[in-house]
Parts: sequence; structure tokens; C-alpha cells
Amino acid sequence: MDKLWLAPAGLHIEMGEAGDAREMARIHALGFYRGWPAEEFSTFLADRMTPVYVACDARRRIAGFALIRVVVDEAELLTIAVDPKWRGKKIGRALLDAVFADMMMSPAKRMFLEVEEGNIPAVRLYKQQGFKTISTRKGYYPQPDGSAATALVMARDLG
Repeated sequence: MDKLWLAPAGLHIEMGEAGDAREMARIHALGFYRGWPAEEFSTFLADRMTPVYVACDARRRIAGFALIRVVVDEAELLTIAVDPKWRGKKIGRALLDAVFADMMMSPAKRMFLEVEEGNIPAVRLYKQQGFKTISTRKGYYPQPDGSAATALVMARDLG
């Protein structure tokens, strides 16, 4: 049975497919200074240890996605991105809700993530979803001006 979750704005969330890599790379590049190439997304999509959740419409036009890695009893949110035209519609929250629902059926007991401390909307979302800052990594994210921003390492229990 295919996994499917409802999302706002007439979207739904389903598992990523091999053909999604190029669109995922496009959306990722719109949200991050150093976007990942489509080949990297293809590798993740082919690996069952890195589930990909895509928010899309009935014609499978992707509005956003979340990519996680599961190792033994831990999960890591590797990246989450929402197309700018879909931001502010609670798509990121819906993606995280789908990830958490799916992780309840996995051996993962805790989820980790890293987020740029200056990304206020993302930090707010993660805090609302129960994540707590457990450490920082100074100079972690390269910036367009040559500086490097601090990453917050956050975690939350699953279940």
C-alpha cells in the first residue's frame, strides 16, 4: 500500500520517486545558497535508508519535499525545501507531520537536524514541532558574502 498524507492548499504528501530528482534540485537551489545537484537527489531517492517525502498536487507537481536518513534508531532531517510560491501555506509543517507519522512505524526513536540560526521561519517551525537546540556549529554554513553562519543542532524524541 502506498503511503499518502493530506496537506494544505489541495496538496498531498507521498513518497519520492526516481523521476523527482531534477525538480527537487530546482526547489532546493531556490532555498539554499549551495543547492544540491540532481545527481545527489537521484542517489538519495534510490536508497531505502533515505526516505523522501514530496508535497504535490494531483498532477504530481512538487511544491516541496523533506529528505531524511535513518540509521539504526536515529533519524536525521537532511534537508527540507518548499518552492517559494508555496511558502507560508504550512507545507513545511505538513511535510514534517508526514515524516513523524512515518517514523512512528520505524525503529527511529530520535530525530536530529541542523538549521542556520538566522533562518527564523525554519527555527520557529522546528521549535513548534518539539525540536530543542542541543548544540551549535560555528562557521558551518557558507554564505554568499564569504562569511559562514552558525548552525543550530536540534533534536526531538519520536513517539
